[in-house]
Amino acid sequence: MALWMFATIEAVSSARHLDRLCQRDLAYLWICGGVGVNYHMLSDFRTGHGEFLDQLLTDTIATLMHQNIVTLEKVGQDGMRVRASAGSGSFRREKTLKKCREEAAGQVQKLREESENESENESDNDADNESDNDASNARQKAAKERAARDRLERVDAALKNLTELQEQKEKRKKGSGKEARCSKTDLQARNMPRSTRQSGGDGGVRPAYNVQFATDGDARVIVSVDVTNNGSDGGQMVPLYEDVCERYGKVPDNDIVDGGFSTNDDITQVEQSGSQVVAPMTHEDRILKRGGDPHKPRKGDSEEMAAFRERMKSDESKSLLKERPSIAEFPAEFPAEFLNPECRNRGLHQFRVRGLQKVRTSSL
Repeated sequence: MALWMFATIEAVSSARHLDRLCQRDLAYLWICGGVGVNYHMLSDFRTGHGEFLDQLLTDTIATLMHQNIVTLEKVGQDGMRVRASAGSGSFRREKTLKKCREEAAGQVQKLREESENESENESDNDADNESDNDASNARQKAAKERAARDRLERVDAALKNLTELQEQKEKRKKGSGKEARCSKTDLQARNMPRSTRQSGGDGGVRPAYNVQFATDGDARVIVSVDVTNNGSDGGQMVPLYEDVCERYGKVPDNDIVDGGFSTNDDITQVEQSGSQVVAPMTHEDRILKRGGDPHKPRKGDSEEMAAFRERMKSDESKSLLKERPSIAEFPAEFPAEFLNPECRNRGLHQFRVRGLQKVRTSSL
């Protein structure tokens, strides 16, 4: 635990890199106390103790709340897309995945038959003829068989996941008819646009996860973390907000978000829970150009949504909204194009594990 905490401070997120540091840097050698570690042990520890790390976050923030350092009077939420451990070329359509499955199944069968034939031949020979080379060859063949089986299992899982993806795609695109694609490498990764405003963003579409942070407005301390494979921030306000309330037994006075979070349903639910949502008015410039009033209630608005629009006219709400970048996209002195620079500085550029559960654990 101490190794990972110190490594995170020094912006080290790779278990292999940390393994090398434990062999050469005095600080890490001192923490190890002369006991050897390896990258596999370090990686397994981090991904295998998600509940402990999650509870550690809760206990740490609870201690800060007891000292009135963290108040949760204002909570800012922001999302950050982080590259997944998968290549863009790993995404395949159903037809290609079925072809890959046939090839993988054929490879598994071929290696199995070769292994059986060699076993029969070896039984006809004397045991004295065995050598170190035979043992080495057996290990290599076993590794090839294991790799072929793993590939077949990944393709099978990708095919099963493809049905769900296709249903989501049709619902989102309203029956566009385009085929969904699934990654053979990381089944739960999704292609997401990488904005040029983000650090490391090139404007292209890459396999990624959407990391959600909730930050206390006074201490600028992260109080909750979640990871989703939904590329949009719409619909992500309520889950993280409810997590903050459940973790600490306190309802924030103000929940400050940007326009990507401010959907009618989310604002209504958060306001009904007792918090006031602070967010920019959607399409405000467009409405003003047409001579309309962006704060006027619209058709289909709930009572809470109408109250939110009216409240955002006040100077107090506008002042709170101006604080959002310094809370959710800390620190404030960084220019706007560097979203979440502190997290990037701590090495959060690309995940080195696969799957939502492991990705979330490594984000804690």
